[in-house]
Amino acid sequence: MILTVGNTKGGVGKTTLAINITIARALSGSDVLLVDGDEQHTAITFTELRNSLLGKTGYTAVSLHGAALRTQVRQLSSKYADIVIDVGGRNTGSLRAALTVTDVLLVPVQPRSFDIWAVDQVVALIQEAREINPTMRAVAMLNAADAQGNDNKGALDALRDIESIELLEFSIGRRKAFPNAASAGRAVIEQSPKDPKAIEELTAILNAIYS
Repeated sequence: MILTVGNTKGGVGKTTLAINITIARALSGSDVLLVDGDEQHTAITFTELRNSLLGKTGYTAVSLHGAALRTQVRQLSSKYADIVIDVGGRNTGSLRAALTVTDVLLVPVQPRSFDIWAVDQVVALIQEAREINPTMRAVAMLNAADAQGNDNKGALDALRDIESIELLEFSIGRRKAFPNAASAGRAVIEQSPKDPKAIEELTAILNAIYS
């Protein structure tokens, strides 16, 4: 499966999700390729940190942009069980290229008005990409959800009304376990001490995408 984690809005946690999904798939036995299509190269930087701290990564990582992303992913798709593409932060050629080859687009959204408004732009890109890639599944999820308050419900209600995109009815909370694990070159499922809630939330996302 080719999974793209993307959004035209930056700061939504897409790289953290892409990294955690990549490692979880690798630990389950899949041969995984992580494609860093973001000009900030955060996924590649994390992979280098992981390799320096742990001595290995458990997956392959490459940096690809623009048309090269589409061309290379098509060529590499038969060589890997899973490909995870981290791309976006704005409307780029790399994001558009990823949407033409991906099986699933995962759109993380934080429970903030600016994030919800940005989804309209993502939907426009989805509709455009489906002219080339008609079977692409697009799903949105609430990321870095608040521990309390009404913002989560309001965001979910707004996302539920958006056409062309499926809403996952569970979310990932704003948990220190994710940045703490990343700083150690690890995913939350590898970190010690473990955060059972963070692991449960990540597992729910994995099951929704890969089941």
